[in-house]
Amino acid sequence: MGNGANFRQRVLVCQNRTCRKQGARKVLAAFQAQLVPGVEIESSSCLGQCGMGPMVLVLPEEVWYCGVRADEVLAIAQRHLREGKPVTAMLYKKFHH
Repeated sequence: MGNGANFRQRVLVCQNRTCRKQGARKVLAAFQAQLVPGVEIESSSCLGQCGMGPMVLVLPEEVWYCGVRADEVLAIAQRHLREGKPVTAMLYKKFHH
C-alpha cells in the first residue's frame, strides 16, 4: 500500500496465527471493503495481545479494539474512522479504562 504519507489514519488488523484462528482474515476483508477516504488499512504481524483478538489498532491515535468481528467493522468504520468517535463498548480495556 503506500508509505502512509497521504493518509491521516492507519488501521492495523493483526493477521498472526491466534488472531487468524479467531477470524481476523474476515475482519481485514471487511475493513478493506469500507474504503474510508484518508484511511489506510493494513494487515499486521502480531500486535502482542494474543488471545484477545482479532486485534485492531487505529493509528496515530493508538486506539485499540479487541475481539473484533467482521460484522462489527461497519460500526468502527462509520463512527470512528468517518466521525472521529471511537466505539467505546468495543475498546480494549487493557489500554482504555
